[in-house]
Amino acid sequence: MNRNFIYRIVELTNAQRRQVGLPDLRFNPVLAAAAQKHSADMALEDFFNHKSPNGSKPSDRAQAEGYPSTYVGENIYAGGSTPENAFEGWMKSEGHRNNILSPNYQDIGVGYYFLGNDTGNVNYNHYWTQCFGKP
Repeated sequence: MNRNFIYRIVELTNAQRRQVGLPDLRFNPVLAAAAQKHSADMALEDFFNHKSPNGSKPSDRAQAEGYPSTYVGENIYAGGSTPENAFEGWMKSEGHRNNILSPNYQDIGVGYYFLGNDTGNVNYNHYWTQCFGKP
């Protein structure tokens, strides 16, 4: 985990939201734990998907960490080595951009995992997750 990277994603997200008149999202440590675990799972379990090999979805993972709602969204990104790379990738994708700019979310958690020796079938080295929620 790189806390500077995580907080930078939150900063970039909230700056983008402010540009369109939306309120900042609150950093939520429970969503951050779910995001961090998903980033690590993607790297270590060799997959890149919103659905984990065990069948869990974003709302399942957030609830497992203790988030009090199933109103949860998720962005994932892989390959970019900086927060700016990841954020730019999300903003170029309509679905990811819609999550970032949704007026319905209030909370955010971010995860980042680096796997230097990424030798499986999915080899991105850098794995990013944003979790969004509304309690």
